[in-house]
Amino acid sequence: MSVTIESSGNLMIAYLIGELDHHSAEEIRNKIDRAISCKKPNHLILDFKNISFMDSSGIGLVMGRFRLMQNHHGSVEIRNVTPQTKKIMELAGLGRIAVINEIKEVQGEI
Repeated sequence: MSVTIESSGNLMIAYLIGELDHHSAEEIRNKIDRAISCKKPNHLILDFKNISFMDSSGIGLVMGRFRLMQNHHGSVEIRNVTPQTKKIMELAGLGRIAVINEIKEVQGEI
């Protein structure tokens, strides 16, 4: 599991890559939290496009980052989740604290 973080102005995007489970979640949380504390963005996007597996640690990751962003008067968006992951996140209540967008497939020209 890894994370790539990009920041521009008041926007920060964390691109999550690999398996997000209890073994990897702490390191990812720490990297994102350090970047938030340093850059102080107004909006954080958590991009799940390259997540191959997620357990309940993914829910905890989002909830913790939401609380941290609240402390900075910011917001969180969850991007590029599968329909199944979106349903799980909504059942966990994440739809009330963050915008959740499903992955968009790019259609090729015919």
